[in-house]
Amino acid sequence: MLSLFRGYAIKLTALQALVAAIEEGSLRAAARRLHVSQPALTKLVRELELELASPLLRRHSKGVRPTAQGQVLFEHALKVVSELATATELIQQMGGQMKGNLNVAAVPVAMMLLIPETLRTYSRAFPEIQLRVSEEMFVEQLQKLRKGEVDMVVGGIPEGLPLGEFITESLMETRMVVVARKGSRHVRAKKLADLANEAWIYTGNSQQTGYVSRLFETHGLPPPPAGAMVNSTLALLALLGSADLLGLMPEQIIAHPLGQNIVRVPLEETGLALSVGIIIRSSSAVSPAIRHFISHLHRAAHQIR
Repeated sequence: MLSLFRGYAIKLTALQALVAAIEEGSLRAAARRLHVSQPALTKLVRELELELASPLLRRHSKGVRPTAQGQVLFEHALKVVSELATATELIQQMGGQMKGNLNVAAVPVAMMLLIPETLRTYSRAFPEIQLRVSEEMFVEQLQKLRKGEVDMVVGGIPEGLPLGEFITESLMETRMVVVARKGSRHVRAKKLADLANEAWIYTGNSQQTGYVSRLFETHGLPPPPAGAMVNSTLALLALLGSADLLGLMPEQIIAHPLGQNIVRVPLEETGLALSVGIIIRSSSAVSPAIRHFISHLHRAAHQIR
């Protein structure tokens, strides 16, 4: 099988050999991974070097590493190999063979409330689909979705998503409410403005991202000081439970066993409304594996409602 690659007719098997060699750091390990002999794999890489008239691998005492030219080809070859694997899986699934990989990124509320039940029923129905679920904050998830590193995001559906880039589908409604640890002095606050100078936990990579800034901006207030920045539910719960900090959390999680040391701060402001749903790229084919996963997500959301 050939791939037209910038005007060159390159064998996909040769690209796969280069990818394996660079990822493994060894021609011998790459050959084992592809179930070919080492001389055969070396020949494939050599054919690539002759085709492109450039050295692609540099040998050293512990194996191989890419040259500058090899790194460029490697980065593009990864996309070609990945797209071929995705197309193969899609064709097999369309024919009724439910095999392959499904990468899902989920925000904390989805990870705690929707994903466990979805995985239980989906894995039982389709045991040959290998699921990978990662918990990340929203901004990082969208970046991975754009790059094709995940197939689907399960998280808050924001306003202002680029038109035509994504397809969204709502699963459940929630509200991000202000929380603190049990016994905190902050529980006596009545208004959000009373907490404007207190230290808050931000989720994400900066104060500009995340729900805390959005909540304060919604009520005409500047973002409060950052006492900490976290990128996981476990870190958020640990800090809230052990320090006199404030944070935002979906109201359903407060009643969850993991939130047993957390209480809602009874403010006049009701919090930040949030629609949790599915986000996929509009340019990607919706495989049977994805369609079935969405169906199981809806079942899990229905149980919560």
